[in-house]
Amino acid sequence: MTLQQLRYAVAIAEHKSMNKAAAELFVTQPSLSNTIKALEEEIHTQLFVRSNRGIVITPEGEEFLGYARQMLDHYRLIEERYVENAAGKKKFSVSMQHYTFAVEAFIQMAKAFGMDEYEFAVHETKTSEVIENVRLNRSEIGIIYKNEFNGKFIDKILKENGLEFIPLFDCRIYVYLSKGNPLAGKEVIDFEDLQQYPCLSFEQGDNNSFYFAEEVLSTYDYRQIIKADDRATLLNLMVGLNGYTLCSGIICSELNGDEYAAIPLNTEETMTIGYIKHKKMPLSILGEKYIEELQKYKEKVL
Repeated sequence: MTLQQLRYAVAIAEHKSMNKAAAELFVTQPSLSNTIKALEEEIHTQLFVRSNRGIVITPEGEEFLGYARQMLDHYRLIEERYVENAAGKKKFSVSMQHYTFAVEAFIQMAKAFGMDEYEFAVHETKTSEVIENVRLNRSEIGIIYKNEFNGKFIDKILKENGLEFIPLFDCRIYVYLSKGNPLAGKEVIDFEDLQQYPCLSFEQGDNNSFYFAEEVLSTYDYRQIIKADDRATLLNLMVGLNGYTLCSGIICSELNGDEYAAIPLNTEETMTIGYIKHKKMPLSILGEKYIEELQKYKEKVL
């Protein structure tokens, strides 16, 4: 297996066409086809299904291409630093469920490495997309939670995609709400207290399974529930409708402001915040720094 074969395979996947990939690579279409055929024979895996309408990537091909892209990215970094003798831009991408503290840790990581030349990306998105972004190497790290309810399901999905979950810290369950909510003055909130207020939840799109929910206790029979796509809308609903959501209790007033509170929920349930990455793949220097920043929140868990 050679880097050239990996480049050819990735180009075909991007264009979904042998002819377009061949034109970009400045090779003939028969030469490209023969190279991919030799690669498939070597790894005993069919990467593409060819038809008159173009190229379709097989499930095995999707997995292989994820590793191929990662290998090419690492090679480019080595080439930039040691062959071209150039420091190059600092590159790092992370995907996460809607956690303000994960964004704040990202900010601290970026500041620590300097902001002169960089290509950073942060994706605050649906649970399934967090997993998919890491699987396809669009992000090096993904931040999600597990608990007793969704743990086996999440572990199964991660194992099928060659990923692993690394725990960071455990949290009690808190009710996150506006300080204007009548419940904000309580020391502990019971489920009965919440019945007259709307529960706010992040929309999970086509993967709207209880197991993918970002909020714990997702199977509870809430009288009122409102789904939102982004954190800003969720916060507005907290203020405007006295809505609430269930969370880890980590408050980042520097980013969200000081008009919100986290009150303990009267339950024995807990959640584990952690990160996902490719198995057996070491973190980059930027990734290690980001995890270092996240681990600081262990001391801030309420």
